[in-house]
Amino acid sequence: MRRRTPARRVLAAALLVAAVSAPVAVAPATAAPATAVHHRAVDDDRPSHELDPALAARLDKAIEKVRRQTGVPGVVAGLWMPGKGRYVRATGVADTATGKPMDSGVFVRIGSETKTFAVTALLKLVDDGRVGLDDPISRYVHGVPGGSRITLRHLAEMRSGLFPYTEDADFQRDLLSDPQRSFSPEQVLAYGFRHRNTFAPGAQFQYSNTNFVLLGLVVEKVGGRPLGDFLERRVLRPARLAHTLLPEGPEFPRPHPHGYTDQTLSGAVADSTHWNPSWAWAAGGMISDLEDLRRWAEVVATGSLLRPQTQAQRLRMLPTGHPGTSYGLGIFDSGGWIGHNGSIPGYQTVTVYLPPKRATLVLMINTDITYQGQEPSSLLARAITQIVTPGHVYDRPAPTR
Repeated sequence: MRRRTPARRVLAAALLVAAVSAPVAVAPATAAPATAVHHRAVDDDRPSHELDPALAARLDKAIEKVRRQTGVPGVVAGLWMPGKGRYVRATGVADTATGKPMDSGVFVRIGSETKTFAVTALLKLVDDGRVGLDDPISRYVHGVPGGSRITLRHLAEMRSGLFPYTEDADFQRDLLSDPQRSFSPEQVLAYGFRHRNTFAPGAQFQYSNTNFVLLGLVVEKVGGRPLGDFLERRVLRPARLAHTLLPEGPEFPRPHPHGYTDQTLSGAVADSTHWNPSWAWAAGGMISDLEDLRRWAEVVATGSLLRPQTQAQRLRMLPTGHPGTSYGLGIFDSGGWIGHNGSIPGYQTVTVYLPPKRATLVLMINTDITYQGQEPSSLLARAITQIVTPGHVYDRPAPTR
C-alpha cells in the first residue's frame, strides 16, 4: 500500500497560497533510519569553471544579507550559466543546536516541486496514449465532487475548483496535533470533498493540493503500480536522478539538515525534520539534492522526457491573477524562469530554468518560516536574479494568510 508526505503552509504554500496559521508544541523527533541511495554518475553538461570572482562576491553578499534578515538557518544555492560559469554555495547552519555548518551535498524535502514530477508521470501516460488531458477525473476516481466536468487538465492547471484539503480546519488540527501520523490519499481527499467546490471547472486559478493527490491516483491506477515505483521507472531513471525519491513515510536519506517550522498548534518553532510527509504525497512529498535538482530543472523545462507536442501542452501558461507569474501543467513561469518552488514544514526550495540563457537556479533552505509575509526562498531567488539576470527577475508574489 502507498503512503505519502505532509506539510502545512501546509503545502498549499508551495506556490501562490500561504500556509495556514495554526499553532503546536511537538515532542522531539526521533531519528529516522538512513535510506540507501545509488552512486550518481558524473555529469559532463555543466559549466566547468567558476563564476567571475567579482560577481560571485556580489552573490555571496546578497545571499548572506537575505539569510540574516529573514532568520534562515542555512542556505544552499546553485547557479549554472553557460558561458559565465557555475556558482555553488552553502552558508549558515544545518543544525541550530550543534552549529553544524550547512553543506551543499545534503538531501532536503522539496515540497511542491513534487508537482513537476507528478505531472511528468501523467504526461508519460499521455504519450503512451493511455490517458487524455481532457478526460474527466470521474473516469479514474469515483466520488470527486463534480468529477464528470473536471478534467485532468483542470487538475494540473489548478483550475478544477476543488476545495484545497490543506485549508480544512480539521485537517490542520489533525496533522499538527500528530505530525508523525500517516495519511492515505483517500483520507486527505475526504477533508476537501466535504466542502463545496469553489468555482466552475476552468473558471479561474486556485492553488489546491487536492488536484495533485487526484493526479497521483490516476498515475497509480493507469500505470498499474505505486506512484513511487512509477516515478522511479518512468521519470527518475530516464532523467538520471539517482538521489531523488518519494518516501513511504518519514524516512530521510543522510546527510540532511534539520528543518525548522512555526507551523505548530502553539505557533512555537519546532524541529520538523522527521515529521511524516505522507499527507502531501503527489502534491509535495519528495526528497532530492542539489545536483539532481540542477539536472531536473532543464529536463522539466525543455521536456526532454516527452514528445514535443506534449511538452507544449505543459508549457501553455495561463494567468494566475498575480502579475508576473503564470501557471501551466504543474509548472510556473516567473519572470521568464520556468519551474516550481516547494514549501513543507521545515524546508523550502526553488528549482527554475531560464531558456534564453540556458541558466539554472536551485535553492534549498532549512526553514519555511515566512518573513514579513514572504517566503524566504522567494526573497533569495529575487535577490540572486536581480544580480545575474536583471531582465528576468524571479518575483513570485508574497503568499497571503
